[in-house]
Amino acid sequence: MTVTQAYDAAVADGRLTRDAAQEGVLPELDRIQAALAEPVKRGLFRKAPPPPRGLYMWGGVGRGKSMLMDLAYAAIDAPKQRQHFHAFMQWVHAEIGEARKTGVDDAIKPVAAKLVADIRLLAFDEMQISDITDAMIVGRLFEALFAAGVTVITTSNRPPDDLYKDGLNRQIFAPFIDLLKDRMVVHELAAAVDYRQGRLAGTPTYFTPINADSRARIKDVWDDLSHGQGAPLTLRIKGRDVTLPQFHNGVARASFYDLCGKPLGAADYLALADAVRVLILEDIPSLGRDNFNEAKRFVTLIDALYEARTRLICTAAAAPEYLYREGEGSFEFERTASRLREMQADGWADT
Repeated sequence: MTVTQAYDAAVADGRLTRDAAQEGVLPELDRIQAALAEPVKRGLFRKAPPPPRGLYMWGGVGRGKSMLMDLAYAAIDAPKQRQHFHAFMQWVHAEIGEARKTGVDDAIKPVAAKLVADIRLLAFDEMQISDITDAMIVGRLFEALFAAGVTVITTSNRPPDDLYKDGLNRQIFAPFIDLLKDRMVVHELAAAVDYRQGRLAGTPTYFTPINADSRARIKDVWDDLSHGQGAPLTLRIKGRDVTLPQFHNGVARASFYDLCGKPLGAADYLALADAVRVLILEDIPSLGRDNFNEAKRFVTLIDALYEARTRLICTAAAAPEYLYREGEGSFEFERTASRLREMQADGWADT
């Protein structure tokens, strides 16, 4: 079954709604599927043929990029691997650390060799670069992938030219962008509808008080958005690790303590908001002088989510206006309470 046929079948049985923008990328996915179905012919004096050009799908959140990658990944019959980009970089950093223990001069080479040994297709979800170290590593790895005949499919919220935008020493990263555009077809998925937000339309997003009922309801939301899947995701931010206990396809689930009970700062929350499209945050307590530091972090987190238009679904001890009733910072919290109210509106993330 081709990727197009799989898409048509999903529309026919009601799992998907036909979308012209999504249909526009299907020929590219069919092209990659057909090319990877061909056996690799190697002769004694002949190099392996170059791999088919990959695909870089970019566009706004909730437009179906990950869904299309799911269809393609399931349909393509070839040695393959799929990872969320942050999880992939987490693996890469760990492997580089192990390689350095062996005393090698170039720790990236053995990691690249291990990566390309057994695959012909590598699929990344939500590619983004925010760290100069990651920028340099990714460039080297992709050169090795393409040289070894690996085809890459990736999704991103931004076009290649906006990767690592305004980053430190970005000119060093520029050749990698040229490499991407040379070895991959760049396709904007300009669907008019945010299907992820559509699934949340009419769904409560702020549950109070914290009790068995609110916990059960927010679990239902998580199960619906994650399809019962989820794994920890660690974001590497300026040499620090920020771990989200559960993550799937742009949706993260964490407790108040996970994100506000630890010494995190604005840079951590900005990176989190950039990586996550929906955050399910549980057990926000009453705030005041007894947990002033945690309250300050919560304010910074909400500001980051608000500016990034990241959807928030949460359980809390009280309504926004009553979370922080007294003590230093209670007056300033009125702005945060207002944002929490605004973020509950249907379609807020699209404004």
